[in-house]
Amino acid sequence: MEKSDIENTLGTIKIADEVVEIIAGLAASQVEGVAGMSGGLVGDIAQMLVRGKNLSKGVKVEVGEQEAAVNLYLVVEYGVSIPEVSSKVQEAVKEAIESMTGLKVMETNVHIQGVNFRPAPEIKDEELPRLK
Repeated sequence: MEKSDIENTLGTIKIADEVVEIIAGLAASQVEGVAGMSGGLVGDIAQMLVRGKNLSKGVKVEVGEQEAAVNLYLVVEYGVSIPEVSSKVQEAVKEAIESMTGLKVMETNVHIQGVNFRPAPEIKDEELPRLK
């Protein structure tokens, strides 16, 4: 478990990589058009076996002393502009990490792993045409 060290006059602040992953995951999942995060097949199976929500699912970070690089694995909603959603995710993640941790985000790579197709709307029985 790598930690980011920030020196100041009062001492050292250590930020665990997992904290940066959670910040990135939450920021990305709040962007409109993002259906969810993808941990890959192994990660998704592991998530099913473990109770609770994994807030860093689909996020990998490399944290140096003063900077971070982020890789996000996303599922987007069908019909959205993937480049537009990806760009908004990059901006949101960079802003969240830099404002909350003081780390400089060097790169935010977005990997689209899938598309979420919304289920067809349910038709109520009374809306079905009647045969005479």
